[in-house]
Amino acid sequence: MGKRFYQLSFLRDTDGEKTKEAVEAALEKYRMYMLAVPDEYLPRVTQTYSLVPPSQTNAFHSSTEDIAVKRADFDREKYKYMEKIHRAVNRLTKLQRELIVKRYMTFEEPRDCDVYNDMCISESKYYRERERAFYKIAFALGIEVYKEEEAPV
Repeated sequence: MGKRFYQLSFLRDTDGEKTKEAVEAALEKYRMYMLAVPDEYLPRVTQTYSLVPPSQTNAFHSSTEDIAVKRADFDREKYKYMEKIHRAVNRLTKLQRELIVKRYMTFEEPRDCDVYNDMCISESKYYRERERAFYKIAFALGIEVYKEEEAPV
């Protein structure tokens, strides 16, 4: 009983709407990075919906071209960010992982109804599982948003 109460009170302290916005922004940033990454560096989505990133060697580095160094640094940060998203998504349940991958981690931008119809789940189950997935992703990435303390009158 005590552990469950702690979990519920912990979630009660988070601002659900702002946390959802933070997760959607993180996943949208991921989608934008996907567009800028060559196909051979994108993770393959397996049938079980786990993201398997390719190995990176980062063998090329030009010390003579400042722009090349800046580009390499940006690419490194981009890959690092994408890897953080992969790790967070891979911690989800199979259903939640499938939902997030299909809805947010593809080049297409499907509507929610397209995803839950494709997955053969009800609309209410889709939104319930998406909310749970968002909380898990937010906590895994450290982007959860807490409610502001109201000052006493």
